[in-house]
Amino acid sequence: MGNLDKKIKYILISGGVISGIGKGIFASSLGLLLKTIGLRVTAIKIDPYMNIDAGTMSPFEHGEVFVLNDGGEVDLDLGNYERFLDVTLTKDNNITTGKIYQEVINKERKGEYLGKTVQVVPHITDAMQNWIERVASIPVDESGEKPDVCIIELGGTVGDIESAPFIEAMRQFQFRVGSENFALGHVSLVPIIGPVGEQKTKPTQATVRELRALGLSPDLIACRCSQKLECEVQNKISMFCHVGIEQVISVRDVSSTYHIPLLLKEQGVLDFLKNRLKLDKILISNAQLDKGEILLKQWTKLTEEHDRFLQPVVIVLVGKYTNLQDSYLSVKKSLEHSGLNCERKIDLKWVEASYLEAEYEKENPEKYREAWENLRSANGILVPGGFGTRGTEGKIAAAKFARENKVPYLGICLGLQVAVIEFARNVCDLEAANSEEFDKHAKHQVVINMPEISTTHLGGTMRLGLRPTIFQVGTESWSKIRKYYESAQSIFGDDHHVSERHRHRYEVNPNYVQILEEKGLYFVGRDDTGKRMEIMELKDHPFYVATQYHPEYLSRPLKPSPPFHGFVVASAEYAKKSVVKSKSKTNGISHYSN
Repeated sequence: MGNLDKKIKYILISGGVISGIGKGIFASSLGLLLKTIGLRVTAIKIDPYMNIDAGTMSPFEHGEVFVLNDGGEVDLDLGNYERFLDVTLTKDNNITTGKIYQEVINKERKGEYLGKTVQVVPHITDAMQNWIERVASIPVDESGEKPDVCIIELGGTVGDIESAPFIEAMRQFQFRVGSENFALGHVSLVPIIGPVGEQKTKPTQATVRELRALGLSPDLIACRCSQKLECEVQNKISMFCHVGIEQVISVRDVSSTYHIPLLLKEQGVLDFLKNRLKLDKILISNAQLDKGEILLKQWTKLTEEHDRFLQPVVIVLVGKYTNLQDSYLSVKKSLEHSGLNCERKIDLKWVEASYLEAEYEKENPEKYREAWENLRSANGILVPGGFGTRGTEGKIAAAKFARENKVPYLGICLGLQVAVIEFARNVCDLEAANSEEFDKHAKHQVVINMPEISTTHLGGTMRLGLRPTIFQVGTESWSKIRKYYESAQSIFGDDHHVSERHRHRYEVNPNYVQILEEKGLYFVGRDDTGKRMEIMELKDHPFYVATQYHPEYLSRPLKPSPPFHGFVVASAEYAKKSVVKSKSKTNGISHYSN
């Protein structure tokens, strides 16, 4: 069978009872399992909201905005897909209601519907199906081959008004591609109620009944529960939801999401999908089979080792959106990836940046004291990206503490900008130094708005996507971050460049670069014009590095990001030294073992 004639298998993942139930992890885990048998897998996320993309949405409401190579600002679940599947997706892999309606309306304005009345059915539903088939055929790895399987995650909850057109589109789609090429996995909640801890099946029965009423019947029912599903409960769901017992999957709470793929494999999910979708008919090369076997061994090793790491590394994340930790999901995952590689357990502490500010001490001295106690306990301090003035002085204070006390520091995007402001104020004696974002009338604007960036339109107007950073001549002998990139084989060609994903409106003012470097803050990486500062580093510090780009977007469980890896290694070394100091002060008695 030729590549062009190959029919793609589609697996739709829907959710019931409540939102945020874990559909993205379930979808990613299924995709990973399929890769272990040599299949090429892609993924699509459907978000029923009217926004064109996630770029203008509040982190408090939506969580992290994930950025792709092509500059697409998309749902955080695409980050899960890329991390689990080790693929490269595009902005078209994230479908929103806004995108579909925009496409249909544009066609109507051009007269492409030949005067017909444009309706949800068939025009909107057809546009959805056409979009899925088009994107599912796009290669996602270096082979350039069309994927074998496409996982489609439908956001929201079955029964939502917003998702109704997509449900109808998927009802039609199952007949469009044929039963042999379409399967449905439904993720539902099995709550535990009462003092005896009884697992309740009624919510799952209700959501499956609603799904069937809309014309879709689940092939797999993934039951989210805090404990393993009891056999009698599994039998009950099987009977009342009209599926075989092997189609009811227990997805209990586990210590890490990395366990989920193997948890599904143990319950025969892979064998079921092989039979249901006739996967044995797909021609798979020996090279792909070998890759799949290696992936399974690597993932099994990763999950087995994950729970064995006892030596802690205390990382303090100083952020603006810490009330919703999904706002920093990729940062958190990147720390985990590096922790796994270093065989260290990441003890992540969250500090709200505004709590570190001197003015906050008057408002709430207890929280102010607690925030500073957490910061002082850090083996490493991480300041991630963000927008707006709130909490920026707290981030500047954290950067100063890390610099003066030789605590490993990693700044990302805004984390680079606040480190530059802090250094300009306290080392270069530019007392009024600030960012144009925070103070448009600052005497020394060491961070400025990029001239080509719109100041009136917000959606998709930032510097976005994959762009090169070139290490500067003379940094070979001393730059720690450069060495980590080289050891990860991330530098290619004579220009010694790395490619990372960007999402920012502001940049270091090139007029102040010479002043900063003369005082010891070096910009070891710049863009291909040499005018944009991409990586800054201090020489006389265990690890004080910041990047204008977002290295967290390209980190993978089996291939950690070099900046995060270097940061965690330096933090682990700092933790060791702290324990030695503690032992000397307590005559050899320590709370930690090394």
